[in-house]
Amino acid sequence: MSDRRAFLQFLAGSPLLAGFPSRLQALAQVEIDKAADALDVFDFEVLAKKVLPPAHWGYMATGVDGEQTLKANRDGFSRYQLRTRRFVDVSRLEMSIDLFGARYTSPIVLCPVGSQKAFHADGEVAAARAAQAKGNVQILSTQTSYAVEDVVKARGGPIWYQLYTTDNFEITTKLVKRAEAAGCTVTAVTVDLPAGRNTPTMQRFQRTDTRACGNCHSDATGNLANPRVGGGTNASKPMFNGVNTQGLGLTSPSLTWDFIKRLKDVTKMKVVIKGLETREDAALAVEHGADGIVVSNHGGRATETGRGTIECVAEVVQAARGRIPVIVDGGFRRGTDIYKALALGATAVGVGRPYIWGLSAFGQQGVERVIEILNNELRLAMVGCGARSLKEITAASIIDTGRR
Repeated sequence: MSDRRAFLQFLAGSPLLAGFPSRLQALAQVEIDKAADALDVFDFEVLAKKVLPPAHWGYMATGVDGEQTLKANRDGFSRYQLRTRRFVDVSRLEMSIDLFGARYTSPIVLCPVGSQKAFHADGEVAAARAAQAKGNVQILSTQTSYAVEDVVKARGGPIWYQLYTTDNFEITTKLVKRAEAAGCTVTAVTVDLPAGRNTPTMQRFQRTDTRACGNCHSDATGNLANPRVGGGTNASKPMFNGVNTQGLGLTSPSLTWDFIKRLKDVTKMKVVIKGLETREDAALAVEHGADGIVVSNHGGRATETGRGTIECVAEVVQAARGRIPVIVDGGFRRGTDIYKALALGATAVGVGRPYIWGLSAFGQQGVERVIEILNNELRLAMVGCGARSLKEITAASIIDTGRR
């Protein structure tokens, strides 16, 4: 810990930070020896960057192109302000949520993140145990580094399965049927990466990392900038065990709305579409039988739109018209961020990087602490705005300033 303190003190003393208070200056004076010591999720970000190898950090931290969308995901929240209400009895709050017949403790969803062994040896299993302990939804990536069966067992109940569609429907069907047989109840079809992406930050960090991946973990991180399965590290992922991946594409540029019906014909799981951002696509999702929508730009890692997902929520919700649930992810770091999304009509909110920061630093306890922090911040926002349940968080609770 002395090395970490020295590192933070070095950053805090930088001339670039002179003359004004900074988070790094504050963190340099604080020791975080256990997950419970963290005061907000950003504490875990500092720790994660310290403990992770450069290539692993770059894989998680990267956006695409000039990373304007990555930045917009955070900046978008400043467009909305909270409206407080007083003389409301907020001595008891109800933060639980029902999704597809299951009840969860709060509206926080652990989003799919691939290759979690690259962040902690317990990977997705640690996240599953945290989700069980806190009573939250977990979505498992196709790129999981633990078998789906092991993760479901660790969760002690159903999880959701994120699906990369591949370009071979027979193989896609095998993936889906395996997830369903393991106990997954929902599949989240990712549609925002039809033909790869440009990830300069990830590639720059990889160039600084001279290690051989196999020396520290058997599950090397795949390269979605060139999303092929066969012949690359993706082929070693547990979901592809027993599958002929030669020449297989992880995604398909020829995908159309007909895919939703084909998928629903081969599974009893609910089918949620992950990666929609517009009212037009939301309306088409309902029309083609989707059971839910996740408003997402892949954490700023898909198309460089320059638009934050929080700015997309309202139009998607309006098009869905309450017929199916709308979840949103992208840039959520505070309970007030979550409150704003719920006020705009979202049913639940997904987080990715924050719980991976916690996982990287402290394993299961880190993930649990991230959930605790966000739940507490959301609770305080509800108290301040006089909302005694999630249903009472409405558009009347916020002001859209139109600026960020």
